[in-house]
Amino acid sequence: MKKIKLITIILAIVLVTMVAFFGVYVPIQNRMENKVKDYQYAMDLEGGRNIKLSVDNTSNTVIRDAEGNEVTDAGDLSDEELAEKGYTKEETPYNSEDVLNEENYIKTKKIIEKRLNALGVDNYETKVDETSGNIFVEIPENDITDSIVSNIGTTGKFEIVDSETQEVLMDNNDIKRVRVMYGADSTSTSSYGGTAVYIEIEFNKEGTDKLKDISSTYVESNTTNETNTTNITNATEDTNTADNTANTENTTSEDSSTDTETTTKEITMKIDDEEIMTTSFDETIETGTLQLSIGSATTDTSTLQSYISQATSIAVVLDNGNLPIRYTVEANEYILSDITQEELNIVLYVIIGLVALSLIVLIVRYKVEGLVNAFAYVGLASLFLLILRYTNVVISIESIFGIAVVLVLNYIFVNKLLSKLKIEEKVDRTVITKALKETYKEFFIRILPICIAVITFCFIQWEPISSFGMVMFWGIVLIALYNSTITNLLVRVKESKGGKNKNGNKQTKND
Repeated sequence: MKKIKLITIILAIVLVTMVAFFGVYVPIQNRMENKVKDYQYAMDLEGGRNIKLSVDNTSNTVIRDAEGNEVTDAGDLSDEELAEKGYTKEETPYNSEDVLNEENYIKTKKIIEKRLNALGVDNYETKVDETSGNIFVEIPENDITDSIVSNIGTTGKFEIVDSETQEVLMDNNDIKRVRVMYGADSTSTSSYGGTAVYIEIEFNKEGTDKLKDISSTYVESNTTNETNTTNITNATEDTNTADNTANTENTTSEDSSTDTETTTKEITMKIDDEEIMTTSFDETIETGTLQLSIGSATTDTSTLQSYISQATSIAVVLDNGNLPIRYTVEANEYILSDITQEELNIVLYVIIGLVALSLIVLIVRYKVEGLVNAFAYVGLASLFLLILRYTNVVISIESIFGIAVVLVLNYIFVNKLLSKLKIEEKVDRTVITKALKETYKEFFIRILPICIAVITFCFIQWEPISSFGMVMFWGIVLIALYNSTITNLLVRVKESKGGKNKNGNKQTKND
């Protein structure tokens, strides 16, 4: 039974180590893809993106007919053709002079920061030139950086307008919350209908009342017209009678027909003056929520992820308010890290070399017990690296130092535990439990100031300090849990039922 436990623990540690250092690869579309989540690097290691947002000084061209209504399909007409039709052209600046002020510049910066937080970008820097209105943003470089850039530069103007008159019926002020939702396609009769992605817009009290009124007004209605047609047929029947009298029978018939005419009053939904959809309502909406489908239901993972990404982009923009000023992305530059990959590799090799040397010392000093605990040490280091991946801890230069500190602390803990076991005359279950408790007490009392400082660091809004704090926090938690379970089990399994004496020989009942 002891051998089975020992083999199980060893195999589990080997598996975790393989996953942490080499990953898990599966075939996807004729290529092998690592399914283990990658680390999230800070800008000092991965590089970053510098974005400059400038106030849009261009104008919007609006064409109107003789009655002053906007004409949307005359953009290709020349000035002469517009004059012939009686159309006029107006040039309206996207940003009027009254919105270009310091208050709106600062408000725009705050909205951009909200969008970055909603997109999960913790490591960013924003600055605003309160004179020109230019906004400078620096974000880490990763796979979704381009999508983030497009989101922070979007104005986010939301409107529901009358499709015919272009009257604005609802806007951003009516929105309370926007969420991305997905689930099984309820319209499909097949069990393999796929997953549908949609945006749920929840309106505030005033918006709910407006939506109720709009959905009861803009409905598809049927008008029925009945037409009666009278057909008169003269059927003349000649009958040879004695007095040669002709009898005529008049037959009259009526035909009735029904014509149904469908009339639809529609609304158009726009984001940044671009039409998203035009529709009418089947029934009155009283819940105050509106759902917009993104794409169609699908079972393809990559397509589904694309729909979710599109929906998330729209939701983030609408949920955090529209920019009071229209901006354009003037600069979008990639900034290389000051630390090269070769320099980073040297640091990693040094850490690995020091750990290997320390474990060799442990094995030489404590023999078999040292080998068992060295193996457990490798398992803790591997599990620690996986935890850093899946808790989204940002890896920076400071956090690499934190990883090294955690490895040193765990080495001190293991060394202290083995020292207590080595001086015992008889090492059995009771002795192991006692030694473990004493080690825990001494170790954590001594590092209590470090624990307090680490918790404080986690809440500091400066990435170098917060990343170090998060690495240390998860490391200390792991030292406490891992050694009370895995290390404890390995030490117990290693010992025989009779225990061992201080000379390392098997303890018998006579002893």
